[in-house]
Amino acid sequence: MKKKRLITILTPAYNEEDVLPLLQERLAKLMDENTAYDFEVLVVNDGSKDGTLSLLQDFHKKDTRFNYLNLSRNFGKETAMIAGLDYCKGDAVIILDADLQDPPELIPEMLKYWEEGFDDVYAKRRSRKGESWLKKFTSKLYYRLLQKTTRIDIQKDTGDFRLLDRRCVEALRSMRESQRYTKGLFSWIGYNKKAIEYDRDPRAAGRTKWNYRRLFNLSIDGFTSFTTAPLRWSALIGILISLCGFLYMLIIIFNTLFYGIDSPGYASTMVVILFLGGIQLIFLGVIGEYLGRTFSEAKGRPLYFIDRYNDQIEDNSKLNQK
Repeated sequence: MKKKRLITILTPAYNEEDVLPLLQERLAKLMDENTAYDFEVLVVNDGSKDGTLSLLQDFHKKDTRFNYLNLSRNFGKETAMIAGLDYCKGDAVIILDADLQDPPELIPEMLKYWEEGFDDVYAKRRSRKGESWLKKFTSKLYYRLLQKTTRIDIQKDTGDFRLLDRRCVEALRSMRESQRYTKGLFSWIGYNKKAIEYDRDPRAAGRTKWNYRRLFNLSIDGFTSFTTAPLRWSALIGILISLCGFLYMLIIIFNTLFYGIDSPGYASTMVVILFLGGIQLIFLGVIGEYLGRTFSEAKGRPLYFIDRYNDQIEDNSKLNQK
């Protein structure tokens, strides 16, 4: 008999005890109904402070298809995803958020397109229920700006919900950068892609962990990871201001030679000094962002540490070789 192909459903989780029973129920039903494949679920517990780990241990005891990877602390969703990719065993990996905003029932359609030869089958949102107009507007503006400043075709209205063929997984695993922006990496690796449109649901339970501060930090990671446009803008604006300053100097010399010395104005002098000082500080901040990320990468630290994989305590000595 032909061996069934293994599908890994990868789910990062942080303080998701309210929604995990619903996730387990829907995934178990999905796996029972799709008998053409073997399934494993790998939930990466990203240093949760609630009862998430206890629930995952209980799920694994009742159903060995449910596995869990417990990180030593909270490293963030981007790192949790690469940790899961390092440990997944499937011929294809489906990344699914624990909050059930992305419906697991879309997975059979993803598998169908995967069987047709697509390597990256990603879900594209038609609508986003449960999100404020401000979040939708800023998200649209951010992706539009990012697309205009990079040569990579950034996927719009998409998240992490997608099916990745094994060769896509291996490509992502090969990139060990510490400042990760996985949504951009999905586009950067290329391969044969297929979009599936769907309507995104509100959270099934619990509260979102993505406040505006975290979203802002993620957007900065996106810009610094995939474009050097802010550095170029800094240089161009600096040149423009220097030209304006040079022209203003010529005007002052001309007026002094032909009309005598004017009494200098305190207000105008302070305005020019404060304006130029503010511009310089902004540009130093932009340069500092890139320099800080270079410093972080140069240290070469492992991306994460594992506490345990299922019931087994992990040896982290070979993490740098992943």
